[in-house]
Amino acid sequence: MKRAIFLDRDGTLIEDKDYLHRLEEVVIFPGTTAALRQLQEAGFALFMVTNQSGVGRGYFTLADVEKVHQHLLREFAREGVRFEKIYIAPEAPDKPSRGRKPSPQFLFDARDEFGLDLSRSYIIGDKLIDLECGWNAGVQKSLLVRTGYGAEVEKHSAGKLKEAVVVDGIAAAAKWILNNQT
Repeated sequence: MKRAIFLDRDGTLIEDKDYLHRLEEVVIFPGTTAALRQLQEAGFALFMVTNQSGVGRGYFTLADVEKVHQHLLREFAREGVRFEKIYIAPEAPDKPSRGRKPSPQFLFDARDEFGLDLSRSYIIGDKLIDLECGWNAGVQKSLLVRTGYGAEVEKHSAGKLKEAVVVDGIAAAAKWILNNQT
C-alpha cells in the first residue's frame, strides 16, 4: 500500500485570491515545487483536494478551474513534480456534495483507486476543514500551514488544533513529514 500527501490548493500551494479562476492570478508559493519534489522522491503520491464553490455560486465555470489546474500541473511538471489526481468539489457550501471538505470521500476514493494506506498518509491545508477532512479519513497526521487562512485559523481555533501539526508553509510541512515518518 502506497503513502500519499493530500494538498489543499488555495492558500496552501498557491496564494489565495478569492475565487481564483484566471491564469494570470496564479502565484505558487516560493519553495512549493521543491518541497513537493522531496515528498515525491520519498515515495509519496501527490493529490490535490480542493473545494471550488465559485463554480456552484456561478462566479466561474468548471472549465475555468480545469484551465488553472492544467497550468499548475505544467508548472510543477517542469521540475519533475507529478500529481496523481486532482479532486474538485464545485458545489456551493449550502448544496449537497459528495466530496466537499471536510468530507473524507475524495480521500477514500483515492485510497480505493490508487491502493493507498491512509493511516500512513498526510493532509496539508490552511483551513480547519482541510484538517478535519484528514481526521475524518484517518490519515496519519493533518498539517496546518500558516499561509492563506492558516495563521487566522491558528489564532482563533487553537483548541481544535491539538491533533494537528502547525507549520509556516509547505516547505516546513514537507520537512516535518520527512523528519517524522514512522
